[in-house]
Amino acid sequence: MKRMFCITLVTVFMLLTSSMAWAESANGFFNQGFAMHMRGDLTSAVKLYSKSIGENPSFSMAYQMRGIAQQQLKKYAQAIDDFSMLITVGEPSFKSIGYYNRGVVKNMTGDFAGAIPDFSQAIDLDKKMASAFFHRGIARSKTGDVTGRMADFREAARLGDSEAEAWLNTYFPGWKEQPLAPPPL
Repeated sequence: MKRMFCITLVTVFMLLTSSMAWAESANGFFNQGFAMHMRGDLTSAVKLYSKSIGENPSFSMAYQMRGIAQQQLKKYAQAIDDFSMLITVGEPSFKSIGYYNRGVVKNMTGDFAGAIPDFSQAIDLDKKMASAFFHRGIARSKTGDVTGRMADFREAARLGDSEAEAWLNTYFPGWKEQPLAPPPL
C-alpha cells in the first residue's frame, strides 16, 4: 500500500512538472496568446506569441497570429516583419498566407505597387486563392492597371469570391458573357 502511494505521488509529480513544462513551451505560450487574442487583449497576445517564437524561432503559426495582432493594433511595419518571417520559415501553404497577408497590409498602408508582387507570389503558391486575386485587383486598380483589375476580379469571382462577383455585377453586368482572358501575372 505504501509503495502504491509513493508510485502515485511520483506519477502526480511527473504530470504536474510535465504540464508546467508544457505551459512554458512554444505551444503553451502560443495557446495562451491565442486565448488572449480571442478575448481582444492584443497587447498580451503579442507578448505571448513573442515568447512562443522565442522558444521556437520557426513556429510559423506564431508569426502568422502575431502579425495579425500587430495589424489589428495598426503596427503595420511589425505586421509586415512577421509576415515576412512567416514567408521565410513557413511551409508552402504558410508562405502563400504570408505573402497574402503582407500584401493586404501593404494595400492598407497605400503601398499598392508593393502589394502586387506579394499577391502574385501568393497566387503562384495557391492558384485557387480567390481573395489574393481580389486584393491584387484592388492594388492594380489603384496603380492604374484597369485591365489587370478586371482580369483579377473575374478570376476571383470564378473562384467564388462574392465581393468580386458583386462588384462585377454592379459595374460590368455582362461580364459573364464576355470572353475570359487569362489573368495577367
